[in-house]
Amino acid sequence: MGIRFPSMILSQAKKILKLQPSQTGNQSDVPKGHLAVYVGEIQKKRFIVPISYLNHPSFQALLLRTEEEFGFNHPMGGLTIPCKEETFIDLTSRLNYS
Repeated sequence: MGIRFPSMILSQAKKILKLQPSQTGNQSDVPKGHLAVYVGEIQKKRFIVPISYLNHPSFQALLLRTEEEFGFNHPMGGLTIPCKEETFIDLTSRLNYS
């Protein structure tokens, strides 16, 4: 059983995701059932991840840290995760095998 986001976080995340296509203008490369996130401490790199990651406790913990640092104001126009690329890749690769 996974941890569920409070409804406020989910509604804010939905608002961010709805804004993303008009701000980036490049929705066509994000397949259905996925979302784009920007990862990095200084230089941001774009990753496409399955929406199912949002239900995983490890990914939720990362998102909560992101909320603490950025709130809901994401300067890249999409969800920005302020961690090292290597950390993000390690986490997502473990989610692929769980």
